[in-house]
Amino acid sequence: MLADSKAFSGFAVPDIEAARRFYGDTLGLNVEVIDGPGLLTMHLAGDRPVLIYPKSDFEPASYTILNFPVDDIDAAVDELTARGVQFERYDGFEQDEKGIARGNGPDIAWFKDPAGNVLSVLTPA
Repeated sequence: MLADSKAFSGFAVPDIEAARRFYGDTLGLNVEVIDGPGLLTMHLAGDRPVLIYPKSDFEPASYTILNFPVDDIDAAVDELTARGVQFERYDGFEQDEKGIARGNGPDIAWFKDPAGNVLSVLTPA
């Protein structure tokens, strides 16, 4: 029954307008405001929509909610840093001066959206 469903993912934020600015302006993603209840749809490559919805009792995810595969992680981190994105540092991961963890699986660097949700850029393994 669900095998042919066009499932999509979603996540919550406390401030839809801050999310629209971050995902649309800072990250440069295609973000569409859905009229009515104050929802956003983020259109990712490969026709992969992601719903972003407001939640008044919001708590940020403590895990990575969205991964962005990139061909050149150094260039991606440099570009995002230039756009004001700050990269996270985590205990248990050796990270270089840019915040990139290398050599244990895909090279990866984590950052947060304005709500505190964790995102990453990574090079596919």
